Amino acid sequence: MAHPRDVLLGAQAQTGFLPVCDHYSGVEVRMRKSLQLQAEMTEEFGTCVFDVSLDCEDGAPVGGEADHAALVVAMAQQAARDSGGKARVAVRVHPVDHPAFEADMATIAGQAGHCLSHIMIPKVESVDDVLIAEKALIGASAGHLPLQVLIESPAAVHRAFDIAAHPRVQSLSFGLMDFVSAHGGAIPSAGMGLAGQFSHPLVLRAKLEIASACHAHGKVPAHGVVTEFNDMSAMQSAAHRAATELGFTRMWSIHPSQIRPILAAFAPTQAEVEKACEIIVAAQAAEWAPISHAGQLHDRASYRHFWQVLERARQTGQHLPVEAAAYF
Repeated sequence: MAHPRDVLLGAQAQTGFLPVCDHYSGVEVRMRKSLQLQAEMTEEFGTCVFDVSLDCEDGAPVGGEADHAALVVAMAQQAARDSGGKARVAVRVHPVDHPAFEADMATIAGQAGHCLSHIMIPKVESVDDVLIAEKALIGASAGHLPLQVLIESPAAVHRAFDIAAHPRVQSLSFGLMDFVSAHGGAIPSAGMGLAGQFSHPLVLRAKLEIASACHAHGKVPAHGVVTEFNDMSAMQSAAHRAATELGFTRMWSIHPSQIRPILAAFAPTQAEVEKACEIIVAAQAAEWAPISHAGQLHDRASYRHFWQVLERARQTGQHLPVEAAAYF
């Protein structure tokens, strides 16, 4: 019997189903703690529920870029060995116009490409930057790796649809603080905070453009940071709004305390999971012909939605009914 993913997604499938949380750290002690936490939560949930992105752009001291690149390579390799290849570790390298970019890619993609989930390219302005990064990947014999890109300027937002269309690109993230700074004071500093980033029209427009570009091309839109990392109610509110109002399916974490609130905000409710399971099981029994469920007609258009509910439940470590668990 055909698997729901094969029947329902087809051309509308996203470029892989990514964990809903992408956790960033760049200082050695925090990177090590992040990898340890990923291993512990993978054991707890039975699946890897967040990516760990080791940060060279903000993590490497000026003049120490080569040493930092070597450090993240060693960490990624160790995580792969310790997890039996189950860890999801990525690296944010320097921008393509930074003097350390080529060395970053040669070292990190060349030596650790086999144990990375992707490479994040910051400050992408156009498809030309993607092409530069792709060439560096291929030159490092890591042509299998996807790229994720960070959109951080008004010009990049304008080109988001073209950037998302590139087949190497897996996900677009929104760089809030650089985006606000790029406006030369036209957006007040409050636009970087919780309230401002969900109310200022230019910031909201940028988020919606990025989410729309991703969904148009089957890519994953990732919401950026919440800097108020000690305010859990703020974190929960931001994650909920990103997931339910703006169309994002992934979000950055910059502190371990933000990971679980992100998982909770992006997870479907148990009632949604049970309904999705009932509909998918009944649809499969009907060989994907239209069915009636609780007085409503369902066909492949709604089946696709309910299958994605189950995928998201799996990504966030939710309990699945026995019938749904069998699909995974």
